Amino acid sequence: MAETQFLTNAQGRRIAYHQTPGQGPGVVFLGGFMSDMQGTKATHLEDWCRAQGRAYLRFDYSGHGESNGNFTDGCIGDWAQDAEDAISLLTEGPQILVGSSMGGWISLLMCARLADRVAGLVTIAAAPDFTEDSMWAGFDDILRAKLMKEGRIAIPSDYGSPYPITRRLIEDGRDHLLLDAPIQLPFPVRFLQGTADTDVTTDKAMRLLEAARGADIRLTLVKGADHRFSTPECLDLLTQAIAEVSQP
Repeated sequence: MAETQFLTNAQGRRIAYHQTPGQGPGVVFLGGFMSDMQGTKATHLEDWCRAQGRAYLRFDYSGHGESNGNFTDGCIGDWAQDAEDAISLLTEGPQILVGSSMGGWISLLMCARLADRVAGLVTIAAAPDFTEDSMWAGFDDILRAKLMKEGRIAIPSDYGSPYPITRRLIEDGRDHLLLDAPIQLPFPVRFLQGTADTDVTTDKAMRLLEAARGADIRLTLVKGADHRFSTPECLDLLTQAIAEVSQP
């Protein structure tokens, strides 16, 4: 495997990344909350892009994976800035954004910020607004009070250690909410969603579909697929979706 490279952005955050040279449009993978660029989907897409001769970029947000910083110091705004810097400074020409879970939220933010660079969008269990409608809305009064007073709580996770949730994460998330207004997506878009996903439900996928505006937008529900969306069949669907949105 190629050696990890690093980009230092204007905020001083050192962003770890792997980049595969190739033809365009390039593919950029945006990972999920507390995940990293070594996950199954990220590395599968690298192999697929290399076989296709396509440019590919995967990276870690600050506080994730090999990038520097503490996870609990970060928030949606920071990680969106990391993504914007990685795409702007490391890629050239049109890009296909592939966002998984939180990466779906961040990729949607990139579609607005870098509209002239986005050629297509594919999301897997996209989770826009999750800090508000999944986290804050699910906290009881005791948890909310503890978070506001102490600045941090821990919530259970199905993927290992409890997730540390900070007051800053919740409050900053409110500055980046998307689902209560139309989302302009003037390029091919494919939303992929598993029906057995307990982290991001099909209701969220339908809300995103209703908010999205564009001429070529499709939602695919995969019966029995969970939040990981990493079975061979799901990975095949992912690469098929990227191929679809890549068509001129």
